[in-house]
Amino acid sequence: MPLDLTLPTPLAYFSALVQQDESLPLLEAAASLAQDETPDLDVQQVLDQVDRLIARLRRRMTPDADPVERLRAVNQLFFSDLGFAGNVNDYYNPDNSYLDVVLHTRRGIPISLAVLWLELAQSVGLQVEGVGFPGHFLVQAQIEDGRVVIDPFSGQSLGRPELRERLEQFHLDPELAQSDATLSKFLRPTPPRQILARMLRNLQDIHRTQQDWARLVLVQDRLVTLLPAAWPEYRERGLALAELGDVERARADLSVYVREAVEAADHDAMAERLSALGGSGG
Repeated sequence: MPLDLTLPTPLAYFSALVQQDESLPLLEAAASLAQDETPDLDVQQVLDQVDRLIARLRRRMTPDADPVERLRAVNQLFFSDLGFAGNVNDYYNPDNSYLDVVLHTRRGIPISLAVLWLELAQSVGLQVEGVGFPGHFLVQAQIEDGRVVIDPFSGQSLGRPELRERLEQFHLDPELAQSDATLSKFLRPTPPRQILARMLRNLQDIHRTQQDWARLVLVQDRLVTLLPAAWPEYRERGLALAELGDVERARADLSVYVREAVEAADHDAMAERLSALGGSGG
């Protein structure tokens, strides 16, 4: 039997990466998101760029460096020497979510910067996690009996006062915001699958706002692959497909949503939309 040497589609490649939570390679899966914009992107080249940064970081460190020294070295390289920072001038540019571009420009949004920072920190043995904090994504390192929380957008280390102030900014009751239990709740680690979902939903928001339905469908394909029981993602894809005139696929997605999301507030409205497209559900 002849070998099949055809390359997988970007979606098939992504699907293979995200099959199992235990072995999900966050950096590789996150880098692959850019293949929707640049189908011939060589993800391995992106991983090689990060490996070179890791080698540069390790050369700065003695084998017996303690966690505080290792964290300081990561931050010095990432934020100071390489100059990674938030793209304050063009925050809603989709390129801020594509790791190949972020590595080139050294500008991104909190979650794309976090993915790169996490890879560097993990490579030198630090216990680090991403945190889906209200407002924007943070990272944290477990150091001895405590933790250091860092804003990857600015490189700022955030203590309890700054974190509580951020919670209050997002309309959390001031008394609740001052609670250690509340703060601990919002500092729970975000697993890789949810980090990818958050990256994709950032792109979703941008493409929906710009009414770029074709790009939105590509994002929704990934979200449905990543979270096959997240019924609102089928609705989003179905509505985008309807805008593109792909009625058959739109009906299929809206049928799934109407059938599965029976308690949703917009269930009846989506059932009507489905009917208008010539479909039925229930």
